[in-house]
Amino acid sequence: MTPAAVLFDCDGVVVDSEPMTFDLLAEDLAARGLILTHAEMEQQFLGGTIERVGIKARAMGADIPEGWTDLFYEKLYARLAEGTALIADVLQVFDALDAAGIPYAIGSNGTMRKMEITLGQYPALAARLEGRIFSGRDLKMLKPDPDLYLFAARKLRIPPQGCVVIEDSPTGARAAAAAGMRCFGYAPSGDGAGLVAEGARPFRAMADLPGLLGL
Repeated sequence: MTPAAVLFDCDGVVVDSEPMTFDLLAEDLAARGLILTHAEMEQQFLGGTIERVGIKARAMGADIPEGWTDLFYEKLYARLAEGTALIADVLQVFDALDAAGIPYAIGSNGTMRKMEITLGQYPALAARLEGRIFSGRDLKMLKPDPDLYLFAARKLRIPPQGCVVIEDSPTGARAAAAAGMRCFGYAPSGDGAGLVAEGARPFRAMADLPGLLGL
């Protein structure tokens, strides 16, 4: 069934920011006494907020000081500003949605400033998304609670049952399910089992998404 609207997560779905984020996080945590692989960080932190990362890392033995979240964000902003790629073929998805007249929006746990930095590197895309980029952190509507996706649906004037969510984390997929929305889980590597467990339908390539959406 073709959706009435499509709601996208940002990091790992629209922009390929997660590898750089995990690189920086690995460096920072190692300096604070906690050494983790990328796979371990994905398992522990994917889909969460930087605040939650700090809390978990402290519980795992890292020396996380007060004010760490803001310090890490500043380092992250600088790293992402050096150049953040788009997820392969995601522009093709937006083109197909525009051609079909289907509205879309972005709902991310990340800050608005981070999305301005990453999406702002692609002015044409940022223009297409103007007024339709929503930060769960800034709005205090954090996944896995459904509020952020429900808020985005209201802004698009589409009922929740008419929306499809595109996510890459179990946390986000859980938010979609709680909002009463179908979810496709972007899983370019691995089996997407964590996404499936939250009710998402996994897919491996963005080039396949227009077909999955019935476009």
